[in-house]
Amino acid sequence: MRYGFDLPRKGIWKARELETAICETFGCRYAQLVSSGTAALTTALSVLGIGYGDEVILPSFTFVASFEAVVSVGAIPVFVDIDETLTLDPQAVRKAITPKTKCIMPVHMCGSMADIDSLVDICKQNNLLLVEDACQSIGATFNGRYLGTIGDAGAFSFDFVKTITCAEGGAVLTNNEDAYIKSDGYSDHGHDHKGTDRGADLHPFLGYNFRISELHAAVGLGQIRKLREFLKIQRGNHKLLQNMLQQVPEISFRRIPDPEGDSCTFLSWFLPTEELTKAVVAELKSQNVLAGNFYWYENNWHYIRKWDHLKNASSLNALHPDLKKEIIKQTKKDFSASDAIMKRCISTLINLSWTKEQLTQKGEQLSAIVKKMISQKRIPA
Repeated sequence: MRYGFDLPRKGIWKARELETAICETFGCRYAQLVSSGTAALTTALSVLGIGYGDEVILPSFTFVASFEAVVSVGAIPVFVDIDETLTLDPQAVRKAITPKTKCIMPVHMCGSMADIDSLVDICKQNNLLLVEDACQSIGATFNGRYLGTIGDAGAFSFDFVKTITCAEGGAVLTNNEDAYIKSDGYSDHGHDHKGTDRGADLHPFLGYNFRISELHAAVGLGQIRKLREFLKIQRGNHKLLQNMLQQVPEISFRRIPDPEGDSCTFLSWFLPTEELTKAVVAELKSQNVLAGNFYWYENNWHYIRKWDHLKNASSLNALHPDLKKEIIKQTKKDFSASDAIMKRCISTLINLSWTKEQLTQKGEQLSAIVKKMISQKRIPA
């Protein structure tokens, strides 16, 4: 339990230690640990006052948690197209702004960043909040600033497949003292945490149980101390694999606004056509080497094309009729610009444990399969 029980804990506060380490590592004023990245997003939206009737602009390519958080606070997820950064297209964002727009939520997908300068400018020009979903890009930077610390609030995820893990957990990062104080209470049933007796705490607002445990925080402390090492290995493996794949002229790569800041959790690459991409994916599967390579266009978790539960607003609890109507409306929009990008994209997960031999073998396998499919499809170089 991260709060209370002062006597038996004997001065040990692992969550507090990890929050301090997060602030020192990433250069933010405040960090509030919670139980997951989803809880972090939900908390961030709530403490910034985003709720019923508000519109939150987010990308068509993200993880389902991004829109789940928006819907959970009663707000409307407004999906817009991505560009070849695999994140929000700033021009699509501008076109989507209405009088109901309250927040822009860039999702820094697959280790890299959105065009954050443009999005900050848009927020300033339109008096909008910026909440960064940096769950997939821990350790990535933009112009020297860590993703998740640039907007009004940011969210990290520490689940098992993230750069650093607590096994399960998340964090709200902010430089806003009011948002931090509210995050501390909101994630613990609304407790104000002002006294020494937990049972005597006041509850100035409604909250929920989004607490992290001391055990998970202890795991996170061990992990955050290794972040620099993890990033160094990731970036080295990413560079070697990209150098091999770029020898194939038909392969191109995602646009990264600040290449030096890429955390390199994935190498995302494009082929010229949907037909060739699908043929390569099928061959990867046929040769039993698809594992670790993701074709998001057919993925149930990450791209709007397969979110049938959201498109039908299927929920176990009744949604407000207006919210349900808006959700269905937003998911029925034309995302052909995003389709044109996603149907040609493959993302290869960068593994920390690869040996040089394994990495070389992977690069050779991928290159050979792409060349084989190009030859069979008779696509000119």
